[in-house]
Amino acid sequence: MIIKKRFKSKELLIMELLEKRMNLSTQQKSYLQSLERGYRGEVLFDNLIETLHCECLILNDLLLNYNNTTFQIDSLLITSNQVNVFEIKNYEGDYIYESDRLFTISKKEIINPLHQLNRSKFLLQQLILEQGYSFNIEAFVIFINPNFTLYQAPLNKPFIFPTQINSFLNKLNQNRAQLGERQKQLAKLLLSLHIYDSPYSQIPDYNYEQLKKGITCHQCESFSLKIDGKLCICQSCGYKESVTTAITRSVEEFKLLFPDKLITTNIIYEWCKIINSKKRIQRTLASNYKKVGNNKWAYYE
Repeated sequence: MIIKKRFKSKELLIMELLEKRMNLSTQQKSYLQSLERGYRGEVLFDNLIETLHCECLILNDLLLNYNNTTFQIDSLLITSNQVNVFEIKNYEGDYIYESDRLFTISKKEIINPLHQLNRSKFLLQQLILEQGYSFNIEAFVIFINPNFTLYQAPLNKPFIFPTQINSFLNKLNQNRAQLGERQKQLAKLLLSLHIYDSPYSQIPDYNYEQLKKGITCHQCESFSLKIDGKLCICQSCGYKESVTTAITRSVEEFKLLFPDKLITTNIIYEWCKIINSKKRIQRTLASNYKKVGNNKWAYYE
């Protein structure tokens, strides 16, 4: 049973919006690609672990804090006899393991995922002990990409390689024991302790004036749209979307990028750019959001 589903993080969503509306630096583009690659790998693992037919509770993408130290868990699986912690890596290509360090084939060192895994395992153990729970915790690094190879991989490390994932899941499925109340209580506790805003965000500074205005195509993300009656039509790929839906989608993007700004008819008219009628904007806002205030002081939430 999935207790906490996985969604794109706020950081990833904002970075994807910024990529469309401003010029990201090479470093910022690289960071965005890393976030996207990581999310794709996590979703691949989710699709596999959700096929388990043993009794278990799944919590994805947990951000927790113990003793003023924040730690993140990609995926956590509670069974009748233990808690499994997974660090998911979507590395692609050839890597080398030497002296507890991880290198690309070109000898560029990258962070050893075991270090983060062991830290998360230790902090989780202390957290649940403090809350009055005692569970055996096992932690694994899941290398999800089928095009990944790690040379000189030690046998005594908790690595699960692409060719081993199915057998690992089959082993979990052999557990036929039912979950008890303690396991369910632990899942509820961890869900209640989840932190929604990551302190590790690397979103670049931006402001309203510097971002490109306009509605983007929902399919190809082009700004080359035209209004034809009740439809918003992409001139690049031909995708059609109702004007109301396009406006609402743009409002949600604006809210994500500028959570402290008021949603007014004037600012959404300027943000959408291609809608030539403020009344159309106002009708859409009134139909889809709660109006606060009257006349020129009105805004929507």
